[in-house]
Amino acid sequence: MNTPEKNSEKMIAELLTRGVTDIIVREDLEKKLKSGKKLRIKFGIDPTGAELHLGHAVPLRKLRQFQDAGHQVILLIGGFTATIGDPTGKNEARPPLSLTEVKKNAEDYLNQAGKILDLKNIEIRNNREWLEKLSFEEVVKLCSQNSASKIFSRKEFAERLKKGTEVYLHELLYPVMQGYDSVALKCDVEIGGTDQLFNLLVGRDLQKKYGCPVQQNVLTVPILEGIDGAEKMSKSLKNYISINDESSEMFGKVMSIPDTLMMKYFELCTDEDLEKMKKFVKDDPRNAKVHLAKTIVTFYHDKKAADKAVEDFEKKFVRHETPEEMPEFKTGKSEIGILELISSVTKFATSNSDARRLVEGGGVTLNGKKISNPNETIKISGELILQVGKRKFARIKK
Repeated sequence: MNTPEKNSEKMIAELLTRGVTDIIVREDLEKKLKSGKKLRIKFGIDPTGAELHLGHAVPLRKLRQFQDAGHQVILLIGGFTATIGDPTGKNEARPPLSLTEVKKNAEDYLNQAGKILDLKNIEIRNNREWLEKLSFEEVVKLCSQNSASKIFSRKEFAERLKKGTEVYLHELLYPVMQGYDSVALKCDVEIGGTDQLFNLLVGRDLQKKYGCPVQQNVLTVPILEGIDGAEKMSKSLKNYISINDESSEMFGKVMSIPDTLMMKYFELCTDEDLEKMKKFVKDDPRNAKVHLAKTIVTFYHDKKAADKAVEDFEKKFVRHETPEEMPEFKTGKSEIGILELISSVTKFATSNSDARRLVEGGGVTLNGKKISNPNETIKISGELILQVGKRKFARIKK
């Protein structure tokens, strides 16, 4: 990312407008930024999974903007809260994670976050530091600072109660514990997605009740839709672009997003000038999308990988050529069912039923010949080229 002149009007405007949905309270935060004070900017993540995607990267990119502006960034790992599970956006309780799972996920998360943040110059904390040390008396005091009616009013709990679905006590404590993180860290600003606004405001309220010298300003960033163009980017919906995707895979996925989402991706996933990109998208949407995909791949890989991804894409989808480089898989069998080949050998599908859907949908070819029978047995001799969907190719050998 480019580093703007610290505390300049342009830098402050960028911090407060680009990729921002809510600021509470905007006038207060703008005053703090203009004062030249080094602010403590907090962003928390519960390491409930090991893979980050472009949707996760949106708040991290905003955090990097604050880092480049000279502020103290705090990356908070929810080592304690992750064992409970954030109920935000869930219609049922999350399954608890073990400490081992949380630790491993946190390590993977930091490795990936390092593609966006300068990890050498941030404060990395874990809320297990203070939450596991609270006595029962202190937990009761913490709970007394929040009303049950307010917690129950949040959308997720209200809907579950209406449906007769259980709401567990530990879930009610989640926003309280997350809010207490802000008390412990004495942060000036907390960043989160729009779906986290309730939790972020609890932190602001608790700071006041615990007599903190400042109340944190809250800044929320938009939720990024996935490549289907409809739902929130999500691993469970399989509509995501992982920041660890291979360059060609990442490029192809960006090229598959609807044209209507291009400007949102330019705003939230790149540093490109938005006025110029708006005109580019209007005048030449196809090449604008290539530029978008190439810019994103360059950020997470490098220019050489991005150029190669463009070349691979042109081969596959413009000239309809088979790519030269593809993963190679070997099987000890002389004959194998097409479903097993797709799901077990190459893992291009998550299950046999998923593989069946791909075959029946006409998305599978072998040596250029479409496979339409999900019960077909494939003879393994020499080298076979398997294609699943538009972007997945593999060499199959015995």
